[in-house]
Amino acid sequence: MPVLRTTPRSAAFLLTTALLLTACSTAGGTSGGKGTASDGASAATGYPVTLRNCGHDVTLTSAPAHAVSLNQGSTEILLSLGLADRLAGTATWTDPVMKGLEKANAGVPRLADNNPSFEKVLDAGPDFVTASFVSTLGTGGVATREQFEKLGVPTYVSPSDCAAGKDNDSGGDGSRSTPLTLGTVYGEITDLARAFGVEERGDELVGELKDRVREATDGLDASGVSLMYWFANSQSPYLAGCCGAPGAITRALGAKNVFSDTHDEWPQINWETVADRDPDVIVLGDLTRKSQTAETAEAKIEFLETNPATRNLTAVKKKRYVLLSGQAMNPSIRTVEGIEQVAAGLRDLGLGK
Repeated sequence: MPVLRTTPRSAAFLLTTALLLTACSTAGGTSGGKGTASDGASAATGYPVTLRNCGHDVTLTSAPAHAVSLNQGSTEILLSLGLADRLAGTATWTDPVMKGLEKANAGVPRLADNNPSFEKVLDAGPDFVTASFVSTLGTGGVATREQFEKLGVPTYVSPSDCAAGKDNDSGGDGSRSTPLTLGTVYGEITDLARAFGVEERGDELVGELKDRVREATDGLDASGVSLMYWFANSQSPYLAGCCGAPGAITRALGAKNVFSDTHDEWPQINWETVADRDPDVIVLGDLTRKSQTAETAEAKIEFLETNPATRNLTAVKKKRYVLLSGQAMNPSIRTVEGIEQVAAGLRDLGLGK
């Protein structure tokens, strides 16, 4: 997907920003945060905290009070942990915020719907920057982690995008030789809860998510059902390979992904190949962004039912569609939502025994 490139800041501006950040980091906490008025206070609250993250040692000397989250997935974890008052800004959204988080999210500044510029993020005065993807905090993204860290701003990237077996240099959205597990998603929640000093909230949230997965899949047998996941783009569709978030959803349900032999995260596959695989059910990304063609589920269904290459697919003729948010199709807290919704969809279609 295209990224917004930024221009370098002047050395004077960067120096000024660095000094401001240093001042913020020593001035004490804000409402909801833990202050850093003295070394003794930091020690008493369990800081410094060091996280090993995607090959980086991330050290926080106090609980973040002005964090910026550069992807919706990361933002929704922080909001779910009750940290809205610690967020100075968010960016890069594909969907409306997760249900139940609307009020919390309303008070958080949105820096951009897509990638903000490096300057825009720095203007928010962050003391911690998080992202869901290496491509966001990396070359060609908002900025590299090193650029932030040179200014004294610690950074964190979702471990699901740098887990063992994930190759982000293989082109497109990368590839996975090892399937993503929900344990990696839970690990991100635990890490961020620890970073912000709210470990108990993290444990509670992980427990709730595990309970939801058990409830959604209880008694479901979809072993004879084949699924295809379509994220976006009608000309060269992005369809899920074996081992990302859709793979985790499929395995939880005991179903089969028709492109389970493809290790790319979101390969672009032609419709003739789709016709050969002929899935029982098509899981459609229902996105609100305007970046690719066929973003909404409505646009996808219109294409499927009118295009000669797709209108005779079994799933299309029988109108076997399940709609998911884009975030549920990415490794995020909403992958659990994806399990719930696909499970419910299969039961509604009479395909879950």
